[in-house]
Amino acid sequence: MALVVDFEKKLSNFTLKAKFSCTDQEVLTILGASGSGKSMILKCIAGVEKPDQGKIILNDRVLFDSSNKINLTPQERRIGILFQNYALFPHMTVEQNILYSIRKNYSNDQKFKIAKEILNLMQLIKIKDQLASKISGGEMQRVALARILVNDADLMMLDEPFSAIDEYLKFSLELELRERIKNFAKPVLFVTHDRDQAYRIGDRIALIYDGKINKVATPKEIFLTPETVYNAKITGVKNIAPAIYKDGKIYIENWQLSFAYDPHKAKDLKYVGIRMNDFKLASHLDDLAIGTKFIFKIDEVFANVFTYTVKLKTNAEPLFWQVSKDLWDPYQKSEVELYIKHSLIMILKE
Repeated sequence: MALVVDFEKKLSNFTLKAKFSCTDQEVLTILGASGSGKSMILKCIAGVEKPDQGKIILNDRVLFDSSNKINLTPQERRIGILFQNYALFPHMTVEQNILYSIRKNYSNDQKFKIAKEILNLMQLIKIKDQLASKISGGEMQRVALARILVNDADLMMLDEPFSAIDEYLKFSLELELRERIKNFAKPVLFVTHDRDQAYRIGDRIALIYDGKINKVATPKEIFLTPETVYNAKITGVKNIAPAIYKDGKIYIENWQLSFAYDPHKAKDLKYVGIRMNDFKLASHLDDLAIGTKFIFKIDEVFANVFTYTVKLKTNAEPLFWQVSKDLWDPYQKSEVELYIKHSLIMILKE
């Protein structure tokens, strides 16, 4: 493994327990709510904060080891960090920002040669003499990445670099960033609270809750089998309710639903989760699909840009369905027949 992390650090409201690994050329996304400990993990790996105990190893170099009293300085760790605001020097030109980041003891001629190479690679050569404060958001991102690359970093870490950017610019910057980090060819840690971003960018996702990483898996596995109520919520599941398994069936009293289910798959059942868009119109039922039909009364319809979010009447817990406007017209409808594939129903524990 290129990066191995296993440390603890006591914080004001919980003890951060970070334990994971990241292979070479892999993008590991750390997904969690605000205040869950994501950024503190990066700070400890970078050497800005010191864990209370444990180890951090990068490419067989021990960056931190509490038992052997090893704690390399941030400069010795050779780690590049991309912050939310890109942390450029606004009074410097693009080229000066990059030159400043070349840490090795090169001659001036060598530094200018390295800077020119990275300016060409990142398509920044035409703006090299512009002040960093005068360039676009996409150009700022490329300059920040260029600074990491000329510093010959062994690990790139990105701390919610799109959190303060509007949606249109965020999408275009993300596309560019994905292309750039593919060419980095070293491990990348990407911190975010945006589940869609985590799904698109990460080769694997690490879910964190109250300072503890409780699941690391591929994006597909994370979203299909989140395992716990918290994991389901952080990945966007809106329909979650208590459930019991009895006589070959799952019963969800709050939704007044029941359906047959494999007892081996239901052994850890405490709750069930269903994504809003996993309900389908029964009229579109695939004959090969294994699922159950239900008739629901419509409580309320919310119009989004391209979809409707429909609140369905139940016994207690809200139940929501999301459908494309192209597939369904809510006009003068009081009920709807839907089906759900059993394979899409999430068996959850607390």
